[in-house]
Amino acid sequence: MLSNKYQSVLDLGQELDIKNGDVKEEGGQLKISGTARTPYEKDLLWNEIKKVGGDAPADIVADIEVADESVYHNHTEVKGDTLGHIAKHYYGKASKYPEIFEANRNILDDPNKIRPGQELVIPNLTA
Repeated sequence: MLSNKYQSVLDLGQELDIKNGDVKEEGGQLKISGTARTPYEKDLLWNEIKKVGGDAPADIVADIEVADESVYHNHTEVKGDTLGHIAKHYYGKASKYPEIFEANRNILDDPNKIRPGQELVIPNLTA
C-alpha cells in the first residue's frame, strides 16, 4: 500500500494541520491534496515526499496549495535563536539574516537584539 510507504508524509501533513486534506490511492498512485499555511510548510511536505520517493517519484501526485504566499513563514522566537540561525534554518544560509531583519523592522531595532516570544516574519526571498 502506497499510504504505508508515504506514511511519514501523511503524518507531517497532520502535524502541520494541512487544511482540506485528502488522500486516495488510484491507478497505482497515491494522490494527496490540501492547503498549507505558508510556502515553507509546502516545501516541508515536498522535501518529505522526495526523501521517501526520490527526486521525481511516479507513485505519488501531490496538489498542495498555499493559503498565504505573502510571507515564506512566521517564526516564533525561542531562547538562544539568532537571526543567523533562523536564516540558516529557513534559507540554508545564515548570511540571509538581513532579509529577516528588514522584514521585521517594525519590531526589531537591532539584528542582535531579538527576544523569545517575538513573532518574526520570514520573507519570501527575491532572486
